[in-house]
Amino acid sequence: MNIEKTKVHFTDNYLINPTNPIVVNLIGAGGTGSKVLTSLMEMNHSLIALGHAGLNVRLWDDDIITEANLGRQRFAHSETGLYKSVALINRANRWSGTNWKAETIKFEKDSLDRLPENAGATIFISCVDSVKARFEIADILKQLNNSRAYANRPRYWMDFGNSQHTGQVILSSIGTIKQPNSEKYETVANLPFVTEEFPELLKQSEITDDTPSCSLAEALEKQDLYINSALAQMGSSLLWGLFRNGLTQYRGFFLNLKDFRSQPIPVG
Repeated sequence: MNIEKTKVHFTDNYLINPTNPIVVNLIGAGGTGSKVLTSLMEMNHSLIALGHAGLNVRLWDDDIITEANLGRQRFAHSETGLYKSVALINRANRWSGTNWKAETIKFEKDSLDRLPENAGATIFISCVDSVKARFEIADILKQLNNSRAYANRPRYWMDFGNSQHTGQVILSSIGTIKQPNSEKYETVANLPFVTEEFPELLKQSEITDDTPSCSLAEALEKQDLYINSALAQMGSSLLWGLFRNGLTQYRGFFLNLKDFRSQPIPVG
C-alpha cells in the first residue's frame, strides 16, 4: 500500500549551526517592519541562549518618523524627525547589546543598475507596501544568488504584505536548498518567489493610496491597528521554526483579521 508522504522543506544547514551570526536584511521599518525587528531581538537572544551564533540584522528604510507613525508603528514622540531605521536600530542595540546596523536608503539598485552596498545577507525579510519594491527585491536577490561570493550567500526571502484587514506572509528559497535523503518525508528543495507565484495577489493587497498619512486616524483607514502586529508575530514564528525544528511543512499563510481566519500554505 502506497502511503503519501508529508511534504516538508528542511532548513539549509548553514542556518542550523553557523560559525558566525546569521546576517539578516530587514527591508522596511514601518508598521510591520518595526515589530518584526522586535521579534528578531527576541529570536536572537533565544538562539544565543540555545548555543547558536544568533543574528546580525541590517535594517533598510529611508523614511523619517512623523506624528502619523506614532501609535500604530513602534515609535515614540521623542523620535519624530529621526530616520525610522536609525531610531529602531539604536534602541535595539541599547536594549540587547547588539551591533546591528541601520541603512537610511531604500533597498534598490542605483541609477547605474548597481546593487546596493551591504546588500549581502543569508535571510531577507521584506515589509514593504508596493509591488514595485517587491519586484526590485526579487531582481536583486536573483543577482546576488548568481554571484560567486560564498559569504552571506542568500538562502531565504520572507515577504510580509497586507491591506487594511488582511495580509499574507510568504517564505521563499533563494535558489534550490539541498535536501537530505528522507524515508519519512517528501522533501521540497525550492520554495517559489512570491513575485512569481502570486503577482496578482500582490497587486490586490497593495495599499493603493501610498501618499503619507497626516494623522493616526487617517493611517488607520488604510491599515487596521493590529494587522501588522498579527502578521509580524505569525511570520516570525514561521522563521523561528526553521531554526528550532530544522524543517517546515508550511511556507506561509493568509490571514483575515476581520473574521479571525488563518489559512496555512503548505510546501510543495
